[in-house]
Order: sequence, then C-alpha cells, then structure tokens
Amino acid sequence: MSKKIKYKCNKCGYVSYGFFGKCPKCEAWNSLEEVYEDDIKSSKSAKKTSSSKKLRDVESISSFRVKTSINEFNRVMGGGIVKDSVSIITAKPGAGKSTLLLQVANDLALNGMKVLYASGEESESQIKNRALRIEDKISDNLYVYSSTVMDNIIEEIYDLDPEFIILDSIQTVTLRDIQSRASSPTQVMECAHKLVEIAKNPEKPRMVFIVGQMTKEDELAGVRALEHLVDTVLILENESNEQLRYLLASKNRYGSTGEMGFFAMTDEGLKSIDNPSEYFMTKREDGKEVAGSALSVIREGTRPIILEIEALCSHSFLPYPSRISENMGREQLNTLISILEQRAYLKLIDKNVVVKTTGGIKLKETASNLAVIMSIYSAAKNIKIDNSTIFIADVGLTGELKNVPSLESRLKELERLGFKRVFIAKTKIDKDKFKNLEIVTCNTILDVINKFDN
Repeated sequence: MSKKIKYKCNKCGYVSYGFFGKCPKCEAWNSLEEVYEDDIKSSKSAKKTSSSKKLRDVESISSFRVKTSINEFNRVMGGGIVKDSVSIITAKPGAGKSTLLLQVANDLALNGMKVLYASGEESESQIKNRALRIEDKISDNLYVYSSTVMDNIIEEIYDLDPEFIILDSIQTVTLRDIQSRASSPTQVMECAHKLVEIAKNPEKPRMVFIVGQMTKEDELAGVRALEHLVDTVLILENESNEQLRYLLASKNRYGSTGEMGFFAMTDEGLKSIDNPSEYFMTKREDGKEVAGSALSVIREGTRPIILEIEALCSHSFLPYPSRISENMGREQLNTLISILEQRAYLKLIDKNVVVKTTGGIKLKETASNLAVIMSIYSAAKNIKIDNSTIFIADVGLTGELKNVPSLESRLKELERLGFKRVFIAKTKIDKDKFKNLEIVTCNTILDVINKFDN
C-alpha cells in the first residue's frame, strides 16, 4: 500500500494535501515540501520515554570539557569542547573550516579518542591527501567515511561508536525517508535533529561538529532554526584572502560569544597565534620609529591585544581628497578627521588620508579612536611616536576624551609587556598600582598633543 503524500511548510509546519506556491498560514513562498503521511502521524503519536527530574538531582556532564592542543580553538569554545554538545562551523569557501576540523580531529585522536570524520563533499582519498599535507602524524584512532546518505552515516556511527563526530557538510547529506533534495530546509533540519539525538544520548554522550555552508550574504546557509538547534555556532573569517583567520562564536551555550581566536593559514594548515599582540604590531628598534604609526589596546573577548594603527597623509590635487580605510567605516574615519581639524586645528582639507591596521584586524572598539587620531596627526606633522607609548580613549565630537571599559586590564597588559607611557581620559584609576607604567590623563585631544610634544 503506497503512502499518502502531503505538503508541509518548512517555516511554520502547516500541512496540506495540495501544493501551494505560497503557504496559506505564514505566507512564505516556496516553503511547502513533500512528506509522507505516516511521518506526520508518527511525530504526533510519539510516546513519552522519560519523566521529569529535580534540577538539583540532574547529573551535570556539560562541565566536562575536552581540550585540544590548539589554544586559540579552546579559547573560542570556552575552554574546550563540552562532552554532549553539537557545534556548527561556517565560513566562505577556502577559508579553512574543514582544515581546522581535521586538525582538531587528529589532535583528539592522538590523545586516545575515537574520532569519525564523515564527509559528503570529499572522498576518503581527498581527506587523506589533505591530512598528509597538514599533519606530521595521522592517528590510528581517526576514521573517515564518505557518503551523502545520512542513514549510512548514522549506521556507521553506531557501528564504530566514536566519541567525536564531524559531518562535512550538513547541506550535502539526505535521509532516505524524506522526499526532498539535499540542502533543503527539511533535509538539513531533520539530519541535524538526528545528530543532536546522537550527541545528547544520556547513555553515550558524544561531541558533534557540523560544517555548514555560507551564503553570499556571509550567513549560515539554511533556516534560522538550525542555529537555535545547536549549542555553538562558529564563524571562521578571512579578509581579502589574507593569511590571517579569525574564529569567533556567534552563539555559545557553554561560554562567551565575545572571544576571538586568531590563526595563520600556512602550507601546513592553520597555525594558532597564541600571542596576537606580536602579530598586530611592527617590531622596530628604538630610534627607528616612523611617522604615522600609533599603538592602542583593543579587546577581543576577555583578552587585551596591542594593535598598531598606521596613517598616511598626502597632498590632494582634487577638490575632494580621499579618505580610505579597510579596517573602519568611512563615516567613522571622516568623523575622526573632522574632530582633529576642528578641535586640534590641524588642516587636512587638502590632504588624502589613508588608515589601516597591522594584520588587517577591524577596528570595532571606540577605544582605538585616540590612536587613530594620533596616527593621522603624526603622519600630517611628520612627527614620530616612540614604540613605548600607547593611546587608549574614545573621542567625542567636542574633542574630549572618553573612558573605555576594562581599562585596568588593558593597563596591566601594557605593564606586563614593558610599555612605558599611556595616554588615557581623566579617570579615578589608582596609578600607584602601576609602578613601571607612566599614566598620562588628559581632558581633550589638544591636551594629548601638547603633552605628547613636550
């Protein structure tokens, strides 16, 4: 007897016997997909398999984290991978998401864990070739399996019984019982649900990582419900195919979403940058400073990072001089230039201004605004700023300096790294805590310039 086919909306769950281009309930276009009537009945008739428990009596296994030898990866994950968690990582093609996960997989396998790398995009030989390129030693505990059928992957999981599972990628696999194409919202969500059930099995909790494709809008492909379903959503970013890669968590149930990990893409794979401050500033000997360079301290998550900001001012022969920056918005740059002209009386109307950061990191924090202004001032006046001076403050339209959050932790990092002088806004901070760091407090950018020149 053949099963009856119905059409179910993948947005709101509306079920119909006929097909509509537009869902009658939520009015979403092209959201109705074929499903079997038995599948709908079985989901409605599912029996209760467990009972509620007192919260204080529930055993907490989420506190157990598995750490890798990749420090930046551990940082973004909140200190390691939680035992019964499901994470998804997405990035642009070629950013290195599969490479990173293969490195994580081999690292855990070398530490005695049984790992399954299931791929719907690459064959076993392709995965092996990549592993030979990036790994010195391949563990005997690392298994690979290539299939686009999710049922086969699930069967392999139960046969092999791995502790760590990677699926690359969720958009390439399908379940046999669902009559829709790969990467459709129904297929993606049902396959993801199967992996969540496997990971959160109380008798055998497992760690699951899913690779997700990215849309041209730089978002995770698929319905938003996929992000709600998993525990952690990681994004691996690269700017203009640079060597630098940023790993950040847009969602993390077991850690902070503000942490950022830094990696360098090399021929041997992604290398963890454990001390980003060395990467984001140019090493110059004393007396070899150049005009147009200023240092600041930004925060990525809980970690302060020393960042070098470079500026170039050149004469413009056009009525409208250029204002160029790859690391901050054009409006923000124009605002800071206007403040510098109006409040510090520096004429830039006939100057092209170019601003960038060493390493290409984005200027998301306003704490770097004073350093941006001072780098432009240094370039325009051809005045060198010594390597031991730092600028940390936001700047208002009035030219007044504004305090920034977590200032004390930034100053502690400066003192630890051996910097000698820092310019900040007026604050109640206890200067006696910092024996080897001169803290110069100023009210306005004009005060900074006057004290700096002296």
